[in-house]
Amino acid sequence: MSSGHQSRVGEVTRLLGQAGAGDRQAFDRLLPVIYQELRRVAARQLRRERPGHTLGVSGLVHEAYLKLLDQLQVDWQSREHFYSVAARAMRQILIDYARKRQAGKRGGEWIRTSIENKQLGFDSPLEELLAVEEALERLDKIDARLRRLVEYRFYCGLTEEETAELLKVTVRTVQRDWVKARAWLYKELYPAAG
Repeated sequence: MSSGHQSRVGEVTRLLGQAGAGDRQAFDRLLPVIYQELRRVAARQLRRERPGHTLGVSGLVHEAYLKLLDQLQVDWQSREHFYSVAARAMRQILIDYARKRQAGKRGGEWIRTSIENKQLGFDSPLEELLAVEEALERLDKIDARLRRLVEYRFYCGLTEEETAELLKVTVRTVQRDWVKARAWLYKELYPAAG
């Protein structure tokens, strides 16, 4: 790991600690440090959305930032905790947008979307988002680390190495757990296939 990367990680951790203590200026100083990382997470999540989504990458990052501002008094335990909350905030924003869109159409013009090039078979992106979110909540009760791994790999688009660093495990453990988590999610999303 480069000293520049370690320095950035240390700065993020320090600013999160200050923000958790109620220092709003620390949170404002945090955004430029993590902005590119949040853009990468947002771009990955938007790739799964319908073409022409009204939210762009910057819009999703900014809306997530506003949601995170509401949580200034959170005891940010680590960078891992922050990125997990940021990824969840982005998913919730996309779910809210999908719900508004579906409500406006009253069920018309259903669109199929895919995850990792496989059709989930849901009638709408909202159903897909909700099904995956509910499955992740169930997974969290069984194995919280596997849920975080899915968030980092699938939603945040982190590499195996980055995920291993955040979870404080080996890359080999990430690889084994990724296979296990994907199999578990497949079984949850396709109970008839099992």
